[in-house]
Amino acid sequence: MQQEHAENASVRDRGDPHAQLILEGHPWRVVWHMAWPAVAVMVAFGLNTVMDAVYIGQLIGEQALAGAVLAYPVTQITLGLGSLAGIGGGVALSIAIGRGDQDVVRRLPGTALAIAGAMALLYALIGGLFAESLVYGMGARDDLIPIAAAYLRASALGGIGAIAGMTLNMLLRGEGKMKLAAGYMGLGLAANVALTPIFIVVFDWGVAGAAWATNIGGAIGGMLVWRRYLLGHASYPVDAHFVGLPRKLTARIVRLGTPAMIMSSMGLVQAIVVFNMLARIGNEHDIAFFGAAWRLLLFIITPLFGLMRAFQPVAGMNYGAGQWQRVQRHYWTFVAAGAMMIVPIWILMNLFPDPVLGLMLPEAAFSAADLHHFRVLMLVLPVLPIVFTALALLPAIEQPGKATTVSISRQLLLYAPVMLVLPQFIGISGIYYGSTAIDFLCALWLLTIVLTTFSGQRSRNERILR
Repeated sequence: MQQEHAENASVRDRGDPHAQLILEGHPWRVVWHMAWPAVAVMVAFGLNTVMDAVYIGQLIGEQALAGAVLAYPVTQITLGLGSLAGIGGGVALSIAIGRGDQDVVRRLPGTALAIAGAMALLYALIGGLFAESLVYGMGARDDLIPIAAAYLRASALGGIGAIAGMTLNMLLRGEGKMKLAAGYMGLGLAANVALTPIFIVVFDWGVAGAAWATNIGGAIGGMLVWRRYLLGHASYPVDAHFVGLPRKLTARIVRLGTPAMIMSSMGLVQAIVVFNMLARIGNEHDIAFFGAAWRLLLFIITPLFGLMRAFQPVAGMNYGAGQWQRVQRHYWTFVAAGAMMIVPIWILMNLFPDPVLGLMLPEAAFSAADLHHFRVLMLVLPVLPIVFTALALLPAIEQPGKATTVSISRQLLLYAPVMLVLPQFIGISGIYYGSTAIDFLCALWLLTIVLTTFSGQRSRNERILR
């Protein structure tokens, strides 16, 4: 028993500087060392998404961009599936490192990779066989159907690259190796950016070329992570020759990763409702404009995704080590860091929306209503640091059900009904007003959950001290 305890403790106490920083360092020092590489790589990831739209809009045209926009929400299932295995595995990993659980960390990468592979196979079958039906359900009609279907089918058939690559990179972040994760993902993204125009123009693959470039870039980043395991360079013991689905560990990863998957994938519900409504009451310009504004919003919030990824191992390791006060201090520190990053960007986007939107829609003339809608969509940005940090906190302290409830409720109980009703009365403006109002409501809901959780834990600690 003592020998087992010593072996498990060695996972935590083997002198890894990243783990020591997370468990002992000043919160702002932790933010700096953990967050900047995660933020940098997520900004690069978001820029890559924007560049895909820029390439399609500039090299093919507005109609092609409208088709890709309609398929894009379905293709983001890769982000959800990668988050299920990657964030679930990363959370389980960081808690296990904090607790010194050697048995879990040894087989965790192979388990997460097997989950990713199973999800990728399911996505390939559904997306490959039913691409036309899926994009029709998104609102594609007439000439947009083959364009959107080509983009979706390419994403699905090669989705193992994007899903497995994202999963393994998230495990690297769960280990606390943010700089290394940024470097590996950066190499994959660079390959993506370089290959996209080649596939579109030289190979003449059209919008499908952008999807294939994304898959290949993800595969490159993932292979670099697994190569590190094979060489024995991880900071914890890894069985790099194991890939399988042990029941208990698989169930734990899936449970911890479900809120992140829902947060990423339930946007598909939002997109189905919005794009069908746009197809009904708007035109191709309205679809292309919303798609451009939406991609730009996703790009702007990518620093928050980076902070979220950086906060997850910080919260998980400190929670696993029983350092609850540090979990709370780090939460508010990361929220403050997010606000400092996002508010200046929000101000700039409100002051100068035309040049940025013009990159994706170079021939479009933006009306005053278009720019007003864009500013309404951006209005929620200052409160999103609370949302993203809370959604990372709850699974990391083994309360994923609360995050799952908010994510599901946002899409099914709030978003779908509002988007089906409000635009019918006030037109396209209802899509933008409704979306922003719902996001403010969910931010308040999550803040209440966090404050209640912190207060409850503080009361329990006081009772223990008495």
